[in-house]
Amino acid sequence: MKDQFYQYIQQLQDTITSKLEAIDGKAKFEQDLWERPEGGGGRTRVIQNGNVFEKGGVNISAVHGKLPDTMQAYFGVEDADFFACGLSLVLHPKSPMVPTVHANWRYFEMYDKNGNIVDQWFGGGQDLTPYYLFEEDAIHFHHICKTACDKHNPAFYPTYKKRCDEYFYNAHRNEGRGIGGLFFDYCKATKETSMQDWYNFVTEVGDSFLEAYVPIIEKRKNLPYTQANRTWQEIRRGRYVEFNLVHDKGTLFGLKTNGRIESILMSLPPHVQWVYDHKPEIGSEEEKLIQVLQKPKAWV
Repeated sequence: MKDQFYQYIQQLQDTITSKLEAIDGKAKFEQDLWERPEGGGGRTRVIQNGNVFEKGGVNISAVHGKLPDTMQAYFGVEDADFFACGLSLVLHPKSPMVPTVHANWRYFEMYDKNGNIVDQWFGGGQDLTPYYLFEEDAIHFHHICKTACDKHNPAFYPTYKKRCDEYFYNAHRNEGRGIGGLFFDYCKATKETSMQDWYNFVTEVGDSFLEAYVPIIEKRKNLPYTQANRTWQEIRRGRYVEFNLVHDKGTLFGLKTNGRIESILMSLPPHVQWVYDHKPEIGSEEEKLIQVLQKPKAWV
């Protein structure tokens, strides 16, 4: 399973980066191959200062070795080894009219002293973080998410949509990071669902990503915007940074397992603002976004 999934994310990285380069028309992804001293490594690809993308990364990694003590305590195991691989992407467009997007699809195995698999699971999802709310974009993104889910189980979309709203939530701000999408974790084999079934589901979602995001970019990338729109975008990006550094499990896992810091913090935007006690004008487009972030909607 780990070989099958690792091969898949290598191909998916190629597909996504080539499509995004074509959309940008100027910037190219820089590739950075790295190795982890404890075992494994990855292929980081970053795009910067483009026509469309101010900064973005589409990274894959496959790491293995002894599970660090902090993680052994977290999982309640002793002397365990692990293997983890995944693709993680974050794209911060230049225009505040184009939403930031994040996606991640991953696989994890844990072994006993004799090298036997004692646990394995898939996780992942994709979510959208707009700066200005175009409802038809939110509906499109969620429609693609639901379509991918429905091919496997009609209960998946409502379940994983709700988990996404709950997970990507800045509790200290009482608002969501964005307008959600899908979030699933610890997808393990049961009597009804094999690991191959989970593989088929996760890769279905992965394959749907470009269909979910690209039409939104194409529709919004040439819209005019002002410096005030840009300032709002940078203030909202500050909320994005807060979530990633305070709450995000993936970021914390990377930091606790001696992950590669440049790849882990690739998700942070280049230009951000923290304005003291900032409140959007009543009745403004900015306030309209905040209202939806404070009370998640059923988009489809």
